[in-house]
Amino acid sequence: MTFSERVAAFLADRLPADWQGYGALPPEERAAFLVDWRRALRDNGLLGVSWPVEYGGAGLGLAEQAVLAEEFARAGVPTHPHPNDTFGLNLIGPTLLHLGTDDQRRRFLRPTLDGDIRWAQGYSEPDAGSDLFALRTRAEVVGDELVLHGQKTWQTAGLSANWMFTLVRTDPDAHRSRGLSFVLLDLSRPGVDVRGIRTLTGETEFSEVFLDGARARIDDVVGGLGGGARVALALLGFERGAVGLAAALGHRTELDRLITLIRARGLADDPVVRQEVVQCWTRVHQLRCLALAALDAGLRGDPPGPESSLVKLLTAEHHQTVTDLAMRVLGPSVLAPTGPRAAEWLRPQPLGTPADSAAAWTDDYLNARARTIYGGSSEIQRDTIATRILGLPSSQGA
Repeated sequence: MTFSERVAAFLADRLPADWQGYGALPPEERAAFLVDWRRALRDNGLLGVSWPVEYGGAGLGLAEQAVLAEEFARAGVPTHPHPNDTFGLNLIGPTLLHLGTDDQRRRFLRPTLDGDIRWAQGYSEPDAGSDLFALRTRAEVVGDELVLHGQKTWQTAGLSANWMFTLVRTDPDAHRSRGLSFVLLDLSRPGVDVRGIRTLTGETEFSEVFLDGARARIDDVVGGLGGGARVALALLGFERGAVGLAAALGHRTELDRLITLIRARGLADDPVVRQEVVQCWTRVHQLRCLALAALDAGLRGDPPGPESSLVKLLTAEHHQTVTDLAMRVLGPSVLAPTGPRAAEWLRPQPLGTPADSAAAWTDDYLNARARTIYGGSSEIQRDTIATRILGLPSSQGA
């Protein structure tokens, strides 16, 4: 049996015949489904499929990981059921496999798959959001530990995390990127204060973390003291790896939902609307092509490169374009939105989300406003594309 056939058999066995996608489930049923679904994935070797068997993975390759992500997206089920899974499975896990020590891989990878360790990302700061190398959170070496002082903000799923990978300044005299270290921090330790942030949608989906003498082990520094910039940039590259195909399919599902809404509102023959839909379809196709190119590079063994900035830029701006159009199609109904709210906060809504749910579209519209800022603003992405892909001079210091 091929891996694709195995995935198909798993889906057929686990999902009911009338399954429409987890976007169709009421919130209470969805929450219960996600808990059971994650357990089923773990028990059947479908979490961390490309991780080595010794760390709890399936020992398969990037191709199988991409097949799983795309088939799950098409079936309307998540590959990462818990809010913190994206950071553990897509980001810190692959980073530790490539750049971590044997001890770090042994202590962190299997508990991450089991769900005992739930990760948040500690990059952004109040005065250094998109300029990653301008951060001020500092760490002083004291014996075999680091003592951290500072503040991180906009931690997605930070309230449900119990560990955070974070970038701190360990050499105050070094210029920008040269004095940074990448630290794994236990959020339950003294000196760590995690507070929720309420967003435009009314949800407390983000957090901020205050560090006042918090301690981390020197052994929990990835890439060595002063090597944080290299590790952080590598991690950002993993963010748009094998999941790119599934992400492109997710945007196609969202566009199909928008087209259904347009037809229901009698705007399918409007020439302006039709032109905007074609532009959105073209962008989705571009994202799929970029994902295929990234997958091909990964299968050749190439490390993630600056092309991830292009994916980030196009995805963020595309999502704003789609949700802008949805708001105009919905018209005055967005002033008192009805229907189920969003099931996802950082990506398109899954299969099964009602096309006419003004509440879900409004949630997406509000969340899309921040997509060109978080994870590196569009201005930063354009600078990276200019300097590292096109070879143009930088507009910032190194």
